[in-house]
Amino acid sequence: MEMQDYYILEQARMPMFISNFLDPTDMVFTFNEVIRGVDVSKYLERSDSSNLGRAGYNLVDMFKTVLLLFGFMDCGYVSLRNLEKKCKTDIRYMWLMHNEQPTYKTFGNFINDYLKDNIENIFYDITKVLIQKDNVDLVHVYIDGTKLEANANKYTWVWKKHALKFRYRTFDKITSLLNLINEDIENISLKFTTNKEYSISQIEDILKALISLYKIDTNTFVKGKGKRKTKGQRYYQKMAQYLEKLKEYSVKIAIAGDKRNSYSKTDTSATFMRVKRDYMGNDQLLPAYNLQCVVADEYIVLPQVYQYAADVDTFIPLMLEFKSRYGYFPKYPVADAGYGSFDNYAFCQRNGIEKYMKFTMFDKETKDAKYHNNPFRPINFKLIDNKLYCPNNKEFKFIYRKVKEDNEYGRTEEIYECEDCSNCPFREKCYNGKGLNKKISLNRELTHYHEEVINNLESIKGALLRMNRSIQAEGTFGILKQDRKYKRIVRRGMESVKLEMYLISIGHNLYKYYNKKYRSDDDNNDTDDFIS
Repeated sequence: MEMQDYYILEQARMPMFISNFLDPTDMVFTFNEVIRGVDVSKYLERSDSSNLGRAGYNLVDMFKTVLLLFGFMDCGYVSLRNLEKKCKTDIRYMWLMHNEQPTYKTFGNFINDYLKDNIENIFYDITKVLIQKDNVDLVHVYIDGTKLEANANKYTWVWKKHALKFRYRTFDKITSLLNLINEDIENISLKFTTNKEYSISQIEDILKALISLYKIDTNTFVKGKGKRKTKGQRYYQKMAQYLEKLKEYSVKIAIAGDKRNSYSKTDTSATFMRVKRDYMGNDQLLPAYNLQCVVADEYIVLPQVYQYAADVDTFIPLMLEFKSRYGYFPKYPVADAGYGSFDNYAFCQRNGIEKYMKFTMFDKETKDAKYHNNPFRPINFKLIDNKLYCPNNKEFKFIYRKVKEDNEYGRTEEIYECEDCSNCPFREKCYNGKGLNKKISLNRELTHYHEEVINNLESIKGALLRMNRSIQAEGTFGILKQDRKYKRIVRRGMESVKLEMYLISIGHNLYKYYNKKYRSDDDNNDTDDFIS
């Protein structure tokens, strides 16, 4: 006779341990394996803790649940409300939290109280465990960046250049008003000094002087229809309006800072940039952040967030941060043409780093033979006894040395002028300028760097590194944005965005470690064996 089980939902059943219901290859166990190598307790101490009230949730359990597991390891990004829901419905979360069910507010408070200030160190502690477990190669690293739209309204831009322009217009208005006041008080020995620019403190002193000069009582100003203001009141109110405008422009310029030209009113840390996700299809600017990642063996070993769009300015800060975290510079940093510049090459030269970053014209130099061999390019001019000669055998004489601005490594360019361009048979092909003779600028050091970069990247090792960069660096952003649906920043403010970036990176690294751990040997990529 066939045996049948008869039971009801309210009836208890074996086994008693939640972990017995889980697949032995589930990522929760891989997570537990990694987290054992991290000293979690040092991040969970607070000096303002109190013994009053009910006992709190287990902080280690909160650390595991909030920081890593399904929110950022499995899903890419998870909201706090979804975390709350998973603790009630997902058996893996129940196992981690020992059947505790924190609310989304509890998770939010935990992040603000314990994780926000420590997230950077937490990321590197966990990453170093993964580096040790998977023997990650930090000699070859791959750099890439992407612009992600910020959590800010689209049409809330503030332009720094506009603030500067209108501030100078306000200066002119202040000068005109002071000249008018000086005409009115020409019979008095007092006279206001006019300048091209005025500080806020100067305008405040002028307002105080106007109160004293015209015996103004700011509490009894007349206003409204049929009321006639005194001359002193009109001067005072106009100057007060200019003062408020100067304060407004000063705040806008200060928020934008030195490296930004814009920001959003709803997230002042976000800068308007061109992003790939364009709603209108008209190449409009959107508030965004520049997310940079240094990738090694498919792991994000260094994530950073910047407020400016230029990738070229991020290379040196990334390398310095890499050394501060790992104790040395990577030997072979591979990047696309957005990172190649004189400063970056000079930095590599001084620190023993190989130059594997493309420059802007790299593809034309290597693929377009007509461009590369063009005899009218200054770098292709004949050099005989340290003298330059054009295709018409005319000498280009040195005139002066020009220092490039905004350059940390003293970049200079040598300016040369042809001795005689008249009656040149190649003039139409060589020179279309208005001057009598052609002038050229050369930077021999930069030309030498470009030649070195071409030799490096065109070698067999360079070709493999370039291929690997497209797989690892660009592939990492492909996984984050397409596979794990992280296409827009959720939090606001620079510190909160950095927190979010580190959480996403930790989740990606654990997700990658889990996949590599259970990947079959047939699927292993042997490219690195040829590179090293």
